[in-house]
Amino acid sequence: MPKETFIMLKWTNSLGPPVSVTILIFDRFSHLCLANCVEPLQAANRVARARAFDVKIVTLDGAPAQSSSGIQVVPHSKLSEMPAYDALVILASYDHLRHDTRATRRALVAASQKAPVTAALDAAPWLLASAGLLDGRRATLHWDLIEAFSETFLAVAAERTNVVRDGPFVTCAGVLAAMDLSLGLVEQSLGVAARMSVNSLYARRDYSASAWSENAADPMVARALDLMRNNFEHPLSLDALAYALSCQPRTLNRRFRSRLGAPPGKVYRHLRLASARSMLESRALSVAEVSVRCGYESPAALARAIRREYGATPSQLRAGQQDGAI
Repeated sequence: MPKETFIMLKWTNSLGPPVSVTILIFDRFSHLCLANCVEPLQAANRVARARAFDVKIVTLDGAPAQSSSGIQVVPHSKLSEMPAYDALVILASYDHLRHDTRATRRALVAASQKAPVTAALDAAPWLLASAGLLDGRRATLHWDLIEAFSETFLAVAAERTNVVRDGPFVTCAGVLAAMDLSLGLVEQSLGVAARMSVNSLYARRDYSASAWSENAADPMVARALDLMRNNFEHPLSLDALAYALSCQPRTLNRRFRSRLGAPPGKVYRHLRLASARSMLESRALSVAEVSVRCGYESPAALARAIRREYGATPSQLRAGQQDGAI
């Protein structure tokens, strides 16, 4: 069997200029799909305490678009007026065949040339394929359309999965995949730690690889993460984790570094502090109670760890006044 190859992921990335994300919506788009795309990026801004992502919503003609649930969205501008962007996200749901016109195809070809990453959600991969942008590539879309898509676009290899990345194109199957797309953007821009922090805000399971990473998810790392999350108050040592997983500590350390870009201890501390931050911001517990629940011997020890991780005191987090917050 061929040897597995993995991309070494970065635990954290230096914060640079905001990543510009332009979202093109078509009438009768899924509002839930749009929310699942936008909200994780805004959450990443809060986690980063800076404007890490700058999101703009556009339509082809600049006119408002109406979702399938009847909610009208007023765009920032028309697509052709947008300058170059870091990521173009296209969202079409119902009536995708009505939107598949010569003008749409021309606009998508031109727009995709301005972005290093072009993503299509729900039924939008159909529009990309019709424009010839997916020829010779792998792709997915809403599973209800998979068979018709395969019969129509013979040059595209359709896959019944949530997210497919092939070159500069990312295609997503629907509502849940939209969040996976945004989490992938967070990971690419800010690192694995930020992706895991945003993931935890939505009570989603942290897998050992994001849905659009070329790294395969690692069951051992996933089980280790479960053990960590279930043992915040009394943190387990590396030896105890390895024993519970029936592996050597050095094996677990190697797997964490290759899948998450950080050793187990660093990941464990991040998960505990992310939980502490969430508790502090909810204002439901005292700092002393939070320190106990997250495995710190005293409020002072928690405060020092919070300061190192987030550049803020527990009281600032509780008040939403951490440095750089937006």
